[in-house]
Amino acid sequence: MPEAAGATAQDSARAVIFLGAPGAGKGTQAKAVASRFGLSHISTGDMFRDQIARQTHLGEEADRYVKSGKLVPDQIVLGMVEDRISQPDCRGGFVLDGFPRTRPQAEGLAEMLKRRGWGDALVVYFAVDPDQLLRRLTGRRTCKSCGAIYNIYDLAPKTAGQCDKDGGELYQRPDDHEDVIRARLAAYDEQTRPLIDYYRGRNQLAEVNAMGTQDEVTERVVDVLARTPVR
Repeated sequence: MPEAAGATAQDSARAVIFLGAPGAGKGTQAKAVASRFGLSHISTGDMFRDQIARQTHLGEEADRYVKSGKLVPDQIVLGMVEDRISQPDCRGGFVLDGFPRTRPQAEGLAEMLKRRGWGDALVVYFAVDPDQLLRRLTGRRTCKSCGAIYNIYDLAPKTAGQCDKDGGELYQRPDDHEDVIRARLAAYDEQTRPLIDYYRGRNQLAEVNAMGTQDEVTERVVDVLARTPVR
């Protein structure tokens, strides 16, 4: 385990992976839990955009694949993850949101974490009913100004189509339409769902009921992290 600045940080320093289908709430919970435990939230989408914007070697390599419509090879993605977790803000631990997505990525990540002294990651699996996933994603609306997220079914704004915080226009992301969502869920079932059995077999998986309010789910995840020793 990497050394941390103080006893509290050192005791809680760990690698955490949030695993679950699109719409399971991984990103929202990663922000909340990372803040609660003093961990860094690592979104693979943000990581890609940062590397490409800074025109790093890895970013330029990834951008070439993205622009040609091809999947970015695992070795490039793993390189970006290793670069990110080597940053000072990750010394106290981190939450990976959106990675790994396949077993080869999971195996590469395990080797990397072991090499860097992190040991086995704690994997939190967010279990959600498939019908609820469709409801969450098709009902999702995002503010164009501040990025706040609403749901027309369960967390509607006070004024339809308008953000409560800054009055910005709310819009539906192109990938939140039902036909696109079903394709995303099918890809998840084929590529990522097998990771549940992989991590369960390694005794790293903690399953959390992701149904309920955001605060209820956060407390469940906090409880898992609080009672699971660092390995």
